[in-house]
Amino acid sequence: MTATPASIKRIYYVLTVGNTLAASLIWGINTIFLLDAGLNNLEAFAANAFFTAGMVLFEVPTGIVADLRGRVASFLLGTITLAVTTALYVLLWHLHAPFWQWAVVSALLGLGFTFFSGATEAWLVDALHATGYDGQLDTVFARAQIASGAAMLAGSVGGGYIAQLTNLGVPFVVRAAVLVVMFVVAAVVMRDLGFTPNRQGRPVAEIRRIMTNSIDYGLRVPTVRYLMLAAPFVGGVGVYIFYALQPYLLELYGDPQAYGVAGLVAALLAGAQIAGGFLTARIRARFRSRTSVLIAGQLLSVAAILVIGLVANFWVVLVLIMLWGLLSAATMPVRQAFLNALIPSQQRATILSFDSLMSSTGGVVAQPILGRVADVWSYPASYVVSGVISAFALPFLALARAQRAPADTAVTTADPAIPAQPSAADDVAAETVAR
Repeated sequence: MTATPASIKRIYYVLTVGNTLAASLIWGINTIFLLDAGLNNLEAFAANAFFTAGMVLFEVPTGIVADLRGRVASFLLGTITLAVTTALYVLLWHLHAPFWQWAVVSALLGLGFTFFSGATEAWLVDALHATGYDGQLDTVFARAQIASGAAMLAGSVGGGYIAQLTNLGVPFVVRAAVLVVMFVVAAVVMRDLGFTPNRQGRPVAEIRRIMTNSIDYGLRVPTVRYLMLAAPFVGGVGVYIFYALQPYLLELYGDPQAYGVAGLVAALLAGAQIAGGFLTARIRARFRSRTSVLIAGQLLSVAAILVIGLVANFWVVLVLIMLWGLLSAATMPVRQAFLNALIPSQQRATILSFDSLMSSTGGVVAQPILGRVADVWSYPASYVVSGVISAFALPFLALARAQRAPADTAVTTADPAIPAQPSAADDVAAETVAR
């Protein structure tokens, strides 16, 4: 069967829906699950931090796997790794295992997600270019966001009520089963297009070459660098905000056993994600540059987070969380399209993985700190601190806009020509302009 842009997009949407459904089955109850296993707030968020530490540790190596062995191979490894580690989570919960075991398995869970982070997006962009797609990547990512939101809506509500009707372990078992199904689907429909893995190369030499090129076309490109430096303050805090909502909203609701409410909260965020996907194109059309969209969205997000911490009312917090989710969903496709337009195909999976690594690094640091703030003071205090931390992304986004990259105002998916390797003089000049 001949691949077309339409078929490539359909496959990407199916993979996105399947992965999000599997992940979201436990999103509404994950923190409650950890607390039920005998961990306190510090330990629960430290376990989450080990998950993000695993992503930091494995992001670039698994991105290199995608560039060396293929995006499809990386995706398949991700599904099977996540299925196994999810099953191990259930075992630890059943045994009320000590914290160190949660730390180890959480890090391995992070390994599973890193196989997806750069590979799936890189597969989509390369395959679209190979099949002659000349539309807007922003639109493709926005539609994937809508599909993902629908899957998150089904998964989060379903997971919450499955837990309430059975126990907290069953949604994790269902998640593992969905991941096995996704392994089979991906093995049948995915093919590497527009990219040829170099399976004949010597692994150590290839890894060194890819890492060097990724630094040259990633961190040494000022616009890419500033986008990546903003990521820890956005992504690290975002993970805490989402998972702390579960016990915090049940506390405001007045019933710590109302797992269905926790699932519904995740569902509201899913609805916000769907709406945000629909709004992306309209919001993008109102701004000349993509960085202006990102800055405006971040400013409003910081304000919403701060007010969540200052107004401890269940219904007010619900509205603000929906606003926060809407802003994140509407701006994420813009950032994805912008970043992909700045990097070359051959290093795409590795650079996207490195970008995800930067976000995960923020989670490693922020989650235990914010969890400790919640233990010592309160959940509202931890949200105020979260808002302050997330504001540090704004200067880096402003520096990214100051570079005036052509991709900042572009509207098509034209693959970036491989730029000349930036010299130290070029980099210093760019830094001077930014200042």
